[in-house]
Formats: sequence, structure tokens, C-alpha cells
Amino acid sequence: MDLPTTFLGTNKGQPFAHDTRETNRPRRRSEGPFGGMNQTFARVREDAPRQPYRSSGRNDRDKKDDRRTKAMKMQSSLASIPYGQRTRTKASIIDLESFDQFDLLPSIKSAIADDALKGLVDVRPTPVQRLAIPALLGQKTAHYRSRAQVSGSGRQEFLLAAETGSGKTLAYLVPAVNALKKAEAADTEIAAYREMFEKQMAAMREPGYEGPREFEPHPTTARPRVVVLVPTAELVDQVGAVAKSLSHAAKFKACMFSANVSAKVIQSTMYSPRGIDLVVATPHLLASMADSDPNILSRVSHLIIDEADSLLDRSFSPVTTSILDRALPSIQQLILCSATIPKRLDNYLGKEFPSMTRITTPNLHAIPRRVQLGMMDVSKDPYRNNKNLACADAVWSIGKDAARHEGLVPGEVEIKRIMVFVNEREKTQEVADFLVSKGIDAVALHRDTEEQRQSEMLASFTSSEPIRTKIPDSSESTVGRSRRTLPNTKVIVATDLASRGIDTLAVRHVILYDVPHTTIDFIHRLGRAGRMGRRGRGIVLVGRDDRRDIVAEVRESMYMGQALF
Repeated sequence: MDLPTTFLGTNKGQPFAHDTRETNRPRRRSEGPFGGMNQTFARVREDAPRQPYRSSGRNDRDKKDDRRTKAMKMQSSLASIPYGQRTRTKASIIDLESFDQFDLLPSIKSAIADDALKGLVDVRPTPVQRLAIPALLGQKTAHYRSRAQVSGSGRQEFLLAAETGSGKTLAYLVPAVNALKKAEAADTEIAAYREMFEKQMAAMREPGYEGPREFEPHPTTARPRVVVLVPTAELVDQVGAVAKSLSHAAKFKACMFSANVSAKVIQSTMYSPRGIDLVVATPHLLASMADSDPNILSRVSHLIIDEADSLLDRSFSPVTTSILDRALPSIQQLILCSATIPKRLDNYLGKEFPSMTRITTPNLHAIPRRVQLGMMDVSKDPYRNNKNLACADAVWSIGKDAARHEGLVPGEVEIKRIMVFVNEREKTQEVADFLVSKGIDAVALHRDTEEQRQSEMLASFTSSEPIRTKIPDSSESTVGRSRRTLPNTKVIVATDLASRGIDTLAVRHVILYDVPHTTIDFIHRLGRAGRMGRRGRGIVLVGRDDRRDIVAEVRESMYMGQALF
């Protein structure tokens, strides 16, 4: 078939001409609403692509929503927990109302009531403690049946996942210490040492004793049975304090190793002739000690990896797994603990520890309703997308509101401790400096900050004791804007370094300077407020370039009491 000559013109810059036979064809008149009836041929274009099935009643906006799905689901990296499982879990622990219902040694029960939870009026186990303690003890209750599996090497493996501020530390320490004391009572070496020790002590009391004044090393010298790994020095102090509180009545030796402890003290403590039972340490420090003395991990029966989502992430994973590999031959229980189950951790455990028993609380991945979430639109006046100004304004609002309420002592108010979270490390100092310029007591906390300095900064934020200050005279607060100060607030500007595991009981307000990247970050950052049943408030600064749909979805999930996925 010959093509029209107009189609063959292909000079550079000359457009192709259309087929004249198509353009000259007369247009078909519309047949009206009944034109599709009594057709004698099918009007189907042969070059028309086949369209996928679409249900009726959907417009272009619906199609756009389909492509985007949910805002948070696109960025989420959390493993999902079915709601049916959450409901069954809640029903299984409803009758566990007291620590006396657990199969614990009397000394452990006494340590919990008299030391670990001293001062609390209503001492009852939290949901995570009701789930974890019987499971780790292998105890069967009326409504709970232990489902712990045993790996091929005879080792029990557990993943303990519970929301922030729910008492996970006591949940894994109590069964570990209980097992430690039972093993100690059955250890013939320790029994023989005690007999020798008592004989030598009796001999030394005799007049004219000229024998040795030094004792033989304890069988547990530099050979701890329980090891707890945590990512930061602050968590070493925090978890170590709980272990120390249990040790007074239960009678065991607990030690804390971190950058806050000198090398000389660490050496003398580890190799003390009195022995060592439980160690709380950061992975890098313990790994370096194991490199010089591999036998340090030769008798570990319980290895606990707290904040497992961090310690098994890229930055910590090599050193954490090196400790795990060295300790595995003697481990009886491996316990991983986390406030979230990221999908990467879920996949890792499924591959490396397929028989691991997973213990999850009913409210895992849900931000408690007692924590309220507000939003400041920074894109509008008077901020004009200046988040520094909006952040300072939010802190001043909190401080001024608190100043209206006097404390128990006339003329004094309680200092509000506020945490501000940013996404980038470089931003912490900039924001802290701006807040200081506005009369706010603010400091920056990031990975480059020395660990000793980090501990000093967080000390007042982890203490539940109130801090009070005198109410300034009204004349002092009206001398020019640049000279005004806010004496009743303390602010830490931090990255996610301060959002993992730290028990910030004193914090009631959290400001999210940047919208978090994932639901994991939302959970951890907002989890710094409203801990242990207390109320808290979070404020998100939403700028022109931030994802408002993400914030809206988190607020809706919090209002509905739903988990974030």
C-alpha cells in the first residue's frame, strides 16, 4: 500500500504530517444515549491496550491513594502483631496480680519488694513482667502455659518486646538472678570454697596465727554467669542500679563496666578474689576485655542483649555477634529485649534463631493514650518556617505555664525538664545555641559528646526527684527581650541517642523538632514522656517541607489507641 507523500517528508525540524485519509474522514454524529443498542459490529480499537479491572465509583483521588497507600506504611519498618494475638495475650495474664505468684526464691521476692520497688504503694507486676517472668522461669500458671522452645544445642532463646517505660529491666533481671542463685546453691566448687574460706577465717581469729593472710580466688573470679549488654554508658548505670538494688537481699556480686569507669577499677573488679556474678557492660568494652582474656565468657549461662534493635543493627552488630559467638557454648538462656521489632530484626531472628520464643505485650508498637501529641504549623506566621523560633516559643510556653503553679514551698516552682529531638547530629548544637540565646538553659547531646559529659547531662533527667527553683521577681523578667531568662526549665537537644531505653521519669514534655523518619523513631522519642503510667505531651514542629500526613496518621492512631505499623 502506498503511503501519502506528506508522510515521507522527514527533513530536520519538519514535523510529520498526519495521514490524510484519517483527517478527511467525516466525524460520526453522536447516536445519543441509546446508540449502543442493536449494533451490527463491535467498535473495538485494535491498538487499544487492555485495562486492568477497576471497581466502579472510584475517582482519580482514590487511584492516587492506592499508589501511595498509607503514609506511615511507606516508611514503616515494624513487624506487625495481629490484634487477635494481642487480645489473647491480655486475657492470659489478667489473674497475675502479685510477684508472690511467681516461682521465685524468697530472697528474690524480698529484694523486689524491699529494694527494687521500694517506696511504691501498689506493688504489682506490669504486663511485660507478668508475661516474661513465668516464661523465663518455665512456670505454668492457671491462664498461662510456657511455650519456650529449646534449640538443638539445648539452649532456650527469647525475644522480649514491650513498650517503652513498661519495666522490661526487672522482667529479665529477676529470672536471671533467680537462676543464678539456684546454680550457685548447686555448685560444688563454690560450696568447697566457702568451707575453705570459713576454716581460714576461723584460723585467722586464733591468737598467734602465722599462716597466709590472702585467700584463694573465688571460682567466679573473672567468670560471670549473667551478662547484660546495653548500647550506652547511661544504660549501663541505669540497668546496673536495678541489679545492685536486687543484690542487697539476694546476695550476689553485680558490676558495671562502661567508659565512665576507669580501666584500673574495671581490672580490679573483674579479677577481684571475691568473684563476680553479673556484669552490665557496653559491647565494645566487653569485647575488648574478651580479646585479652577469652575465658571471661566461658561460664556465661544467661546472656541478655537489651535494646536488641540497636545492638544487632549495622553499627553494633559485628561486636555484639562476636560476644554472642564466644558465649554460646555455655549459654542456657539467650534473652533479647527491645521496645520495637523492626523488620530487619525480625528477619535476622527468623534466619539465625528460628526456635526463638517471642514474648510481646498487648500494647507493643502503640504509643500510650496518656501521651498527647500536639502539632505546631511552623510554615505560617509568625514563624515563617523558622523552626528554631518555634521551638523556643514552645519551650517558653511550657515554662510560663509551669511558673503559674507554685510548688510545695512558697516562692518556689518545679523545674520542667524538656527533651528536643532532631534528625541530624549537626543540628543539635545549632538548636541548643539558639535556645540559649533566648534565655533557655539548653545543652546539646550527640555521639561526639564525651560519655562522661553525656552522663552528667542526663543525670537530672533520669532522676524522679523534683528539682525546684525560686520564682524570679517580675521586674527581672521585663528588662528587654534579649535579657530575659527562663529559670524553671532545663532542655536537652538530642538525636535518637537519647531516645533508646533511658528511663527519663522526670520528662513530661518532648518536642519533635524534626518529623521522625519512621514509626520506630516516633515510638522511641515519644516514649521518653509518660513513663511508668505518668502523663506526658509531645509537640511536633511541622514545616513547609514536612510530611503532614505522617503526623496526622500518628495522631489518629494514638487517639484510637492503635499500634503503629
